[in-house]
Amino acid sequence: MKKPTAVCFGEILYDVFPDRERIGGAPLNVASRLSGLGIETEMISKVGDDEKGKKLISYLESKNIKTENIVKDLKHSTGVVNVNLSASGSATYEIAHPVAWDKIEISDQIKKSVREADAFVFGSLVCRDEVSRKTLFKILPEAKYRIFDINLRPPYYEKEVLIKLMEQADFIKFNDDELFEIAEMIGSPYNSLEQNLQYLSERTNTKTICVTKGRHGAVLLKDGARYYNSGFKVKVKDTVGAGDSFLASLIAGLLKKEDPQGTLDFACAVGALVAGKEGANPLVNVDEINNFMKGK
Repeated sequence: MKKPTAVCFGEILYDVFPDRERIGGAPLNVASRLSGLGIETEMISKVGDDEKGKKLISYLESKNIKTENIVKDLKHSTGVVNVNLSASGSATYEIAHPVAWDKIEISDQIKKSVREADAFVFGSLVCRDEVSRKTLFKILPEAKYRIFDINLRPPYYEKEVLIKLMEQADFIKFNDDELFEIAEMIGSPYNSLEQNLQYLSERTNTKTICVTKGRHGAVLLKDGARYYNSGFKVKVKDTVGAGDSFLASLIAGLLKKEDPQGTLDFACAVGALVAGKEGANPLVNVDEINNFMKGK
């Protein structure tokens, strides 16, 4: 049986903490976890002609992620993000601009990769620069199944761009803060999470939407049915990348046509385990996840 395939588009970078540096970027984190879960994965992005860029490509190759569509930028450096963690482990970000991943340009090879993949994963942050934004809008029509991972990073988003991306998506993932902010932004009269979820599904004509609720789990709307998970208890080290690993686990299960409720439960467990470890892409194996879900 052929492995499902996914292409992730957007930022690849270094998360710079006060005491360490870690490879990151939401699309890279999603790609890394997808590959680990048996999805044949490719990354489309840009790095600088520098040591960080070389290390990023080596990292992706070590995770069996295809890198043919990661181009070297001779003008701009590899992306970095300064990450500040609160006492509870929540993160805030200072994102350097412009950097290499802001300048992803269209090519026939990129179009071909997107056209052939079972899923195309993209986020909102990559749209902060006109070059990468234009490329994204050119390749979206090529994709079979479009997964929009909303990452609102002030000041790098605009209402009109978010609406266009949501209207073109087959699957949207929000956290609860993002859901409420965007629902209000586009005129929702509702207060509850469920009502706003339904409002956004109807407003954007998107049949699959997932909303994460931090330690309180997540809700998934899929083809008119709702699935809930109330979360798993874990001592948080840092939340960086937890939502990305959650999304990747959800995508992997849905691409493999697994039961939506079981897939959501599994994804919530993976997100919790990642939040309990340092960095965006810690090693988490399937046995560890299953034992965690059983309370072992």
